[in-house]
Amino acid sequence: MSPAWPTEPDELISLQVALGGETPGPWNPPAEYLTGGAWICFPRGLSGPGSPGDQAWAAAVVMDGPRIVARHLIEGRTPSAYIPGLLALRLGPLLEVVVRRLVPAPDVLLLDATGRDHPRRCGLATHLGAVLDQPTVGVTHRPLNASGAWPADEPGATSPLVIGTEQVATWLRTRPGTRPLVVHPGWRTDLDSACQIVSASLGRHRTPEPLRRARQAARRARAD
Repeated sequence: MSPAWPTEPDELISLQVALGGETPGPWNPPAEYLTGGAWICFPRGLSGPGSPGDQAWAAAVVMDGPRIVARHLIEGRTPSAYIPGLLALRLGPLLEVVVRRLVPAPDVLLLDATGRDHPRRCGLATHLGAVLDQPTVGVTHRPLNASGAWPADEPGATSPLVIGTEQVATWLRTRPGTRPLVVHPGWRTDLDSACQIVSASLGRHRTPEPLRRARQAARRARAD
């Protein structure tokens, strides 16, 4: 187990507090870059918080525009059940392994995880980015602790998600008539660059393509 991924809740909380207070240099997306996505799925029928040792399939892809230029899959076991606010205990080690095996590596990574929308301002998107020393953006269906009204029903419309007076994430409408996504700045990304990265990675679907393709790959591996 990597020391980057504590095995006890108290240890992870201390690390999250430390990482949440860091201010790494921002990454400004260049004109061209590779976007990655990583996803983990579990056996069908598994419900609730799960248990240590649950079987899991992790997939990661790298896309250059509409093309997949790298893909990797692993099967493993989770070291922990799910504990709210401590997702890294369950998913962090597997995600690190599968992303590190991508060749070429992505310039920025999309994850189904939060960033500053977190009790200690360090969701898994931020934590994994710090471990990999790689820019990251979280994309989720709903906020964790933040709140805010939905944006206008127009593609590209945004509205803030706040905790207290701090904006920690953004609602982003990717398709009209569907629920907006939550975009979370992670490691070395801010609100503007995170929305730019997610918008640039959209295809015909509501979910950014790198995440959608990684989810498909993980589910295919599970089916096999």
